[in-house]
Amino acid sequence: MNNSNSKRNAPQSLPETPEAWLETVGNHARESGVDVFAVGGFVRDRLLGRPFSGEIDFSVVGNAPAFAESLAKSLGIRKRVQIYRRFGTASLRLHTIILEFASTRSESYLPESRNPDVEPASFEEDIARRDFTVNTLAVDTQKADQVIDLHHGLRDLEAKLIRTPLDPEQTFKDDPLRILRAIRFAAKLDFEIEPVTLKALRSQRKRLEIVARERINDEFFKILAVTPPSRGLMLLYETGVLEEIFPELSILAGVEQVGQHHHKDVLLHTLKVVDKVAEQTERIDLRFAALVHDIGKESTKRLEPGTGWTFHGHEHVGERMVLKMGKRYTMPEDLIRSTSRLVRLHMRPINLQDEGVTDSAIRRLVVQAGEQIDDLLLVCRADITSGNQKKVNRYLREFDRMVERMGVIEQKDQLRQFQSPIRGDEIMARFDLPEGPRVGLIKALIEEEILEGRIENSREAAEEILPKIAGSVQARTEKDVLTELRSIMRARSEGTAPPPPPEP
Repeated sequence: MNNSNSKRNAPQSLPETPEAWLETVGNHARESGVDVFAVGGFVRDRLLGRPFSGEIDFSVVGNAPAFAESLAKSLGIRKRVQIYRRFGTASLRLHTIILEFASTRSESYLPESRNPDVEPASFEEDIARRDFTVNTLAVDTQKADQVIDLHHGLRDLEAKLIRTPLDPEQTFKDDPLRILRAIRFAAKLDFEIEPVTLKALRSQRKRLEIVARERINDEFFKILAVTPPSRGLMLLYETGVLEEIFPELSILAGVEQVGQHHHKDVLLHTLKVVDKVAEQTERIDLRFAALVHDIGKESTKRLEPGTGWTFHGHEHVGERMVLKMGKRYTMPEDLIRSTSRLVRLHMRPINLQDEGVTDSAIRRLVVQAGEQIDDLLLVCRADITSGNQKKVNRYLREFDRMVERMGVIEQKDQLRQFQSPIRGDEIMARFDLPEGPRVGLIKALIEEEILEGRIENSREAAEEILPKIAGSVQARTEKDVLTELRSIMRARSEGTAPPPPPEP
């Protein structure tokens, strides 16, 4: 083995901080005779004193992929660089940092096109094509102590303004996704959108229809990730952008409601709930569930004399709307599946606060929610809002008592991953039954005995009643077996006890 070759190919000690990486890239740029600039969010956030995002973007005057490959080779980590020659970009992904390299370029758009013609360009032309002035700030990696400001980005950082470096009407027309990016940066940085830029944003919002839905979703969920989420969500509504990308949400504005736990306007109430969820978790799926939990209220709104506005069944309508939205907006299936379940169940914990509610009703909710029970309780607790803080405190105390009672029942009966203690194949073998509805009904009836609290959730208790249940099911007609099994499954989906079986 050649030790000299082994040492030459061994990885060097890599920089550990963004500043050290800036110096390393600058030294390699000097050795290579290439101008390389750190640009965009890294520079902006460093000037604002914000935490490092974990990513640095570099503009390379020349061949960015070749520079990235050369840098990675010099550091002994060539296999970690990903090259995208078609786009003139490269990415170096390490455990603690991502370095993105892009060749400087200019863009020109044809009318009614979202795909620009891209050509090599100078650093100045490259900077001018960026979305907002605060993202045009740059640092020459060979002179890292000097900020390059060609479009008054420092002024707008100081004024806390989001402004486009070029004509905003043309900027948003050329790339409509920047409409959502403007709102995201305004929400994330707690900046205002400069009036002329805001006017152009509003006027060009319908151009979003040409943007791929996946890109819209990506920006939308980044807005939802900002804390508090209501900052960006309200900007989406006020600019009319929400109506373009999620009309199901925008129509909640102005929908009045009168209830024990709620604000008067459904949209304002919803934003309050999303913010309260965000105080407890950074999980985007739960913020999204909070955002759509009352989405069925607009279509179920009814004025009942002596009662006021009612929304009977809005949770079931909302569940169906979420499922349709998932398909229409190409959202991840797992997100839509978990969200629709939370929307369907979100009224149940509130209804269980009644002191007359049985342990059986609590068991059924825990079984329905399964592993999502804690998520459901978090969203439902956030759903208790009112302008009267004394009322809120009283309802929260009642809710917490119910949750405590639920915890006792859940722990005793082991309901999180509830299923019959006796498997279907065992029932088939013991009673010489083929696979089919009779086996399903036997299992379901055993589960009903546990849910009603008549037996413990244990194999021993199930074994004791199995012969009687199996005998009863075997004596029924095929039609009666199917009818009762469907009745049980329907009742479970509604969280209620099934009606008694028909007399034989």
